[in-house]
Amino acid sequence: MTDTKRLAFSIIQFLHDHLHSGDLSPDAQESLEVAVQCLETAFDVSTDDQSLAVSQTLPEIFASATPKPPTPPQVKIDTTPESPSDQQIAEAEQLKTDGNDQMKVENFAAAVEFYSKAIAINPQNAVYYCNRAAAYSKLGNYAGAVQDCELAIGIDPNYSKAYGRMGLALASLNKHTEAVSYYQKALELDPDNDTYKSNLKIAEQKMETPSPTAGMGGVDLAGLLNNPGFMNMASSLMNNPQVQQLMSGMMSGAYGPTGAPGAPGPGAAAAAAAAGAAPGDISGLIQAGQQFAQQMQQQNPELIEQLRSQIRSRTPSASNEEQP
Repeated sequence: MTDTKRLAFSIIQFLHDHLHSGDLSPDAQESLEVAVQCLETAFDVSTDDQSLAVSQTLPEIFASATPKPPTPPQVKIDTTPESPSDQQIAEAEQLKTDGNDQMKVENFAAAVEFYSKAIAINPQNAVYYCNRAAAYSKLGNYAGAVQDCELAIGIDPNYSKAYGRMGLALASLNKHTEAVSYYQKALELDPDNDTYKSNLKIAEQKMETPSPTAGMGGVDLAGLLNNPGFMNMASSLMNNPQVQQLMSGMMSGAYGPTGAPGAPGPGAAAAAAAAGAAPGDISGLIQAGQQFAQQMQQQNPELIEQLRSQIRSRTPSASNEEQP
């Protein structure tokens, strides 16, 4: 009977502690008081009788008797990129060489594909990103070139060629102030590089005294002819019936010098009439040029912006660079 009284004493003590916790509503507190009185009467015990106390409270006894849930094993995640095998390194190097060969024959789109495959195999090689940046620049994708140069610099902060090509891409985007800082860093790493010196001087001049280039002297015609976007647009425009009429009129002499003889073609006559001038007037030629420019603007506004950029600024040199 003594063990039973001790258990009852522990239960009553537990209820007493809850009564004085202050966390109970009035109704709950009243119910517990009634329960304590009932237990004290039923088991003939009192909280004043400390001879029935045990060394542990009821919650402590319960905690020691309840099995704890097993601790889940700690799983360590290795975030270190897996190093490529010797065979993979050799394969990536061969892809890079194939990309370099495509750059030599000015097949820049194919070069991008080879460099991208090399990056997929070994993404920790800064040279692959830098070479792809050069191919992107040749294709007019200067934003892609900037991104690849940033990745190359992140892998190898002392790679001078990545800074130099970043400067080229930024200069092509007319961000001459930023280009200057990258050319300066490239020269800091490679002080004897004449290309970096020349490009730095050009960027500094553009930063200080920006001035438009008259006529077409600032346009990189060779780069345009190697630009797939420009060639596709030109082909599409030349197949346009309206453009063909304009060109036919120009070839027939309708847009010759003022007062020059020549029978206007149908497209030429329409252009001249829209301009409010006689077919032999120079304003007809201006009208034809305006219509041609509008067609180009609608076909590829990004390329038109590149043309304007080239007219506004002289392009820095990348001719002395070779792919590593």
